[in-house]
Amino acid sequence: MSVLLESTSTSAAMRRNFWSGVWRVMKRKPSRLVGVVLMAGFVFMGLFGPLLYGDPLPRDPSMLTRPPSWEHWLGTDDQGRDVIALVVTGSRYVLLAALVTAVITVVLGTAIGLFSGFKRGRWDTVLMRLTDMKLTIPGLPLLLVLSTVWKFNSAVQMGLVLGLLSWGGVARAVRAQTLSLRERGFIEAARGLGLSTTHIVGKELLPSMAPYIAMNMLIAITGGVYSQVGLFFLGVLPYESNNWGQMLNTAVFRSGALTVPSALGFLLGPLLAILLLTLAIVLVVDAMDEIFNPRLREE
Repeated sequence: MSVLLESTSTSAAMRRNFWSGVWRVMKRKPSRLVGVVLMAGFVFMGLFGPLLYGDPLPRDPSMLTRPPSWEHWLGTDDQGRDVIALVVTGSRYVLLAALVTAVITVVLGTAIGLFSGFKRGRWDTVLMRLTDMKLTIPGLPLLLVLSTVWKFNSAVQMGLVLGLLSWGGVARAVRAQTLSLRERGFIEAARGLGLSTTHIVGKELLPSMAPYIAMNMLIAITGGVYSQVGLFFLGVLPYESNNWGQMLNTAVFRSGALTVPSALGFLLGPLLAILLLTLAIVLVVDAMDEIFNPRLREE
């Protein structure tokens, strides 16, 4: 019983020390706190934002493509809808598709990289050749071809395709990390004890790489956002619901936002959302890098 209580108190102390360290890192650069707040804001917007507005959004024929005002802070679109409302309601598709993209990218890339780097030999050769073949496939042209037969009606479908096209770089990076870790003493000890490959990879290697994997997942989210927004902006994908890429396409090609000053707010709305999301991820990744890398911590 005393051993159990001591182990519990030790675990609690380690958690307190970890979170106190996180707080010190965040306070060291207040911009990191801004990144966390922005990230939380986007999560809230994706989950609950569409519930704040009616479906469909109200249209005002007398307010077509109006510039920013007190009533509409970023103006209105070519159908008289508020641009901020469009950004908020369009966030769910974009963020969900980006999240699915990141999950598939990281899960596939991590699994292949870990297994390949740890097993070496024939498995490593086969998996890395497949990864190299994947990296040579141009993503955008393939997506353009797929768009002719697959309409991407849901965010999950979009994220699934983008994730299956994006795991190669993560697999290569994770393999390199695995090759470095597998020569460490604690891995050699685990192998000497005869522990199974599943145990060593799942209990020893994976926890050591968790921070690196988490940062790759955040970076993959930005890649997912850029990819889908670019496809919708180019107009190669039909859209059933509002999203940021469709807004950019409509603002530029239908409302003439590049030449019509009154439509500028319609263009800036989704651009600001993408910029702030990217900024939030960059700031959070910067904080995570210092939290999990003691060599970067300042005394």
